[in-house]
Amino acid sequence: MYKYLKIHRSPKLNGEVEISGAKNAALPLIASSILSKNEVNFTNVPEVADVKTLLKLLKNLGCEFEFQNGNLKIDTSNINNTTAVYEIVKTMRASILVLGPLLARFGKCKVSLPGGCAIGARPVDLHLKALKLMGADIKIQNGYINASGKLKGCDIVFDKITVTGTENIIMAASMAKGKTRIINAAKEPEVTQLCNVLKEAGIEIEGIGSDEIIINGTEGELLKFKNTSIIPDRIEAGTYLAAGAITNSKITLNNVITEHLEGILVKFREMGFSFEEKANSLTILPAKKINPVTIITTEYPGFPTDMQAQFMAIATQAEGVSIIEERLFENRFMHVPELNRLNANISINSKTATIIGKSKLIGADVMATDLRASSALVLAGLIAKGQTNVHRIYHLFRGYEKLIEKFTKIGAKMELLSEERP
Repeated sequence: MYKYLKIHRSPKLNGEVEISGAKNAALPLIASSILSKNEVNFTNVPEVADVKTLLKLLKNLGCEFEFQNGNLKIDTSNINNTTAVYEIVKTMRASILVLGPLLARFGKCKVSLPGGCAIGARPVDLHLKALKLMGADIKIQNGYINASGKLKGCDIVFDKITVTGTENIIMAASMAKGKTRIINAAKEPEVTQLCNVLKEAGIEIEGIGSDEIIINGTEGELLKFKNTSIIPDRIEAGTYLAAGAITNSKITLNNVITEHLEGILVKFREMGFSFEEKANSLTILPAKKINPVTIITTEYPGFPTDMQAQFMAIATQAEGVSIIEERLFENRFMHVPELNRLNANISINSKTATIIGKSKLIGADVMATDLRASSALVLAGLIAKGQTNVHRIYHLFRGYEKLIEKFTKIGAKMELLSEERP
């Protein structure tokens, strides 16, 4: 039996949403526990499919963990296997995050080439090139990365900004011999939290939050981790703000770091929305009219590619023509045909989408193609006449915790149903 999400038109929402811990912060931090000599405690961990997949992978390596109510205790002292198998890795690209710490700790590992969302090429060559510069011997055989060698610090210049690449090399450099300098490093809050956690564990790190990070490694000595609370999920927060925007409703988010949202708040304001800010909470207020917008996706602190699909859904309700240019991934407009099935008026020319509003959306059967595309279809379904059925909904549960529960609490009408497929 397969699941699909039936969404009934819910033109007005109201209430409060508790934002969960960030999936994209939890994943590298969980992988970093491979470097720890003590049991590691993480709180505010989102119970989403990607986190469960990574924990399954670590269990397969010999780790032990307890995970309930957002609290994760993980012990990596008994790792007895350094092979990350295809059967697990194929479902999630972030599995590549075990490569750096496994190699740094054990001097060898075998990691399957990753899978995950089909949003275009996200090659791991940048990770491998950096590890080679650090002295690793790397061979690709039968779909696996075979890596071995003692890592030594060096200067690494990333040809393009890579979040997981930066995280992998930060972890590898933490137990390497000598000093590693990472130039053109990613500056995302999730990268910053990883650096701060490693610094608290005893690693000397300079340049945290900048595009040049300097790390003095321990030359194989394991780290002593402290208890850590995962930062709030800025993409989940942005998605619920988008729900408020597309329905022109007042919604309050709790457990947010507003500073992490600046890149998208600018665009909400351009579209006519305003905000009330309090400590750890943010309220979106209705607009008198929704203005069209021009968006170019870029690395943090710019507009995130992970919010592009949601803003495209909002743009269908703007009074005029919006332009969205996707500069990070070449295949991330797969939600466009699905939004058009709901009577949106969107055209694509290479890396640019043109959205002509305002469209009267009409419910239909649509298919989720990746995690963030799924959320755009949910948002559109909230205002589409009749009902919208979103199929392949498993994409959503990779990154959104308690999605149906949270949406229902603020007045959305939706239900998870089963269907049989041939």
